[in-house]
Amino acid sequence: MKVGVIGTGHVGLVTCVTMAAIGHRVVGIDADEEKMQQLERGITPFFEPGLQELLTETTREGTLSFTSSPPEAIGDSEVVFVCVGTPARASGEANLIAVEQAAQTIARHATGRTVVVEKSTVPAGTALRVGRTLARERPGSEDELEVASNPEFLREGTAVYDSLNPDRILVGAESEWAFDVMRRLYAPLTEKGHILIETNISTAELAKHACNAFLALKISYANAVARMCERTDADVVAVADVMGSDPRIGRDFLNAGLGYGGYCFPKDLVAFERLAERLGVAFPLLREVARINDDAVASTINKVREALWNLEEKRIAVLGLSFKGGTDDIRFSPSLALVRDLIQEGAQVVGYDPQAGANAKTEVPALEIAPDAYDAATGAHCVVVGTDWDEFRGLDLGRLKQVMAYPVVVDGRNIFEPDQMRQAGFTYYPTGRPAVV
Repeated sequence: MKVGVIGTGHVGLVTCVTMAAIGHRVVGIDADEEKMQQLERGITPFFEPGLQELLTETTREGTLSFTSSPPEAIGDSEVVFVCVGTPARASGEANLIAVEQAAQTIARHATGRTVVVEKSTVPAGTALRVGRTLARERPGSEDELEVASNPEFLREGTAVYDSLNPDRILVGAESEWAFDVMRRLYAPLTEKGHILIETNISTAELAKHACNAFLALKISYANAVARMCERTDADVVAVADVMGSDPRIGRDFLNAGLGYGGYCFPKDLVAFERLAERLGVAFPLLREVARINDDAVASTINKVREALWNLEEKRIAVLGLSFKGGTDDIRFSPSLALVRDLIQEGAQVVGYDPQAGANAKTEVPALEIAPDAYDAATGAHCVVVGTDWDEFRGLDLGRLKQVMAYPVVVDGRNIFEPDQMRQAGFTYYPTGRPAVV
């Protein structure tokens, strides 16, 4: 099938390369000319494991190409994915202007019967607006242009794997023809046993926001429990293991720490709450989830204060600057929020991240960037673990202690074990676990 993809951000570019990898002929288009030039040279504009390799492979084989011409990307495509950004407005509601513009472009340039697929995360009711836009821009096209919802459930850091090995594929549509097109599109995956769930469009739209909000809730729940554990000498990791052993709860997303970040969870949580408000549904739980998440960073800084007393004239190393391991994405990164607060309180902050150092430096110019973890820790009065990169779990603790001014570690991701840190001679402040002082 010929597939057009509008937008080549994290979702759009992963959609391009994975759709091409399973056998479709894919053409990507983006309004960002600099990004398009980079992609045409075969270079990914951001880090995602496996993405560069798959981009190189699919462009070399000719199944994936990029263009600045809407007719080339959209004309003759059976499916056109809308993968544009939906940033938050000042009110917290999703800004859907890029979605409307994409719909206008599709209406003007589609040449055959086409399924217009919402891939971007949008509030329930967006498909209806997209359908109206298509009809206004191209009167009489109701039988030629149909809207479907196909939310992404990708995790940054494993997005390529998740796309090729989905735990479920969700499609919302209103006609058997649209469902049939989407079944053919995903046949290479469903034939391998991956589950395809079919619903109406509003259900699919709402399910995406509901999933993200619930995962954010699990993280904040674990962080609230962690605060209780710290006041009772309980161990939040053991508590989460007990909870996770219940199949009704599950262990995933119960890791206490600095909280969630990234582009999706913070934005989608607020957008979901605003949608509920607009629909007349009281949902104060969602605001509390965000408040607890903000408290996670403040709690970690309190541990640094407890360990060092005054932060002025102190050198603090922050290991990990991206919002999670496996990505260079610093958007809404809890680790970077912590960096800003430490700098504001007068500390000299040096950071290290395997991928996100340059992005973090651009965002926080006062942040010093080190070439590796040991260089960052050299002369530091405290090391703060901000991101759960696997690289940090393998650090040589003897070497780390040797280069530090004070052997103090504040672990915002619980990557170390308290007994391990005690034996290595560190003062250690984990999250939701008894401190080693």
